[in-house]
Amino acid sequence: MKLDTKEIAGTEPALVFLHEGLGSIELWRDFPDRVHGATGRRVFLYSRAGHGWSDVPTAARTPRFMHEEALDVLPPLLAEHGIAKPVLVGHSDGASIALIHASEHPVEKLVLLAPHVFVEDVTIASIEEARTAFETTDLEQRMARYHRDPERTFRLWNDIWLAPEFRDWNIEDVLPRITAPALAIQGAHDQYGTLAQLDSIAAERVVLDAQHAPHLEAPEETLRAVTEFL
Repeated sequence: MKLDTKEIAGTEPALVFLHEGLGSIELWRDFPDRVHGATGRRVFLYSRAGHGWSDVPTAARTPRFMHEEALDVLPPLLAEHGIAKPVLVGHSDGASIALIHASEHPVEKLVLLAPHVFVEDVTIASIEEARTAFETTDLEQRMARYHRDPERTFRLWNDIWLAPEFRDWNIEDVLPRITAPALAIQGAHDQYGTLAQLDSIAAERVVLDAQHAPHLEAPEETLRAVTEFL
């Protein structure tokens, strides 16, 4: 499975950006470049399979898809690019992947933007709203600017999150094994999760006037918090 990647040269440890459930390299916008500009750190980004211009898998996802990404895909990808003990910068599903990876592999630090630790009713309600939007608005056409197969990208994410067997998804069991310092940033108005998501994570905690994408909706405050943490 060929993955689309991007690198910005800089100092170690590298910052590895793990995008959200409908994300890609491009959908980080200018946030990685701004963090690089503020810190001088090496930056590595990739679009997961089914996202951006990476290859698209044919199989449906299972409730372990974030574990598979964290433990099966990410370690060899980091090794291939000569990245050891990175700082993982994850958003939403990407933040969950960062937590799972850090429970089994050494990382320097974790930056967690709107992480998911368990499934909440508000999460399911918003993902159901996203399905309606995809089927009744121009969302698919807008996604086509950033994804090879927007229909497949959307269904890979939406179908598993709304599957009955996913309601029991929970990664609280991996959290005690994480020893790296962590910064958790969440919007006070996050439509995909409450602040209870942060309660079980041992992390420096920042709550901003934003929804689910604090790095885009409160960019200056997020950049300041991340830069100071790094």
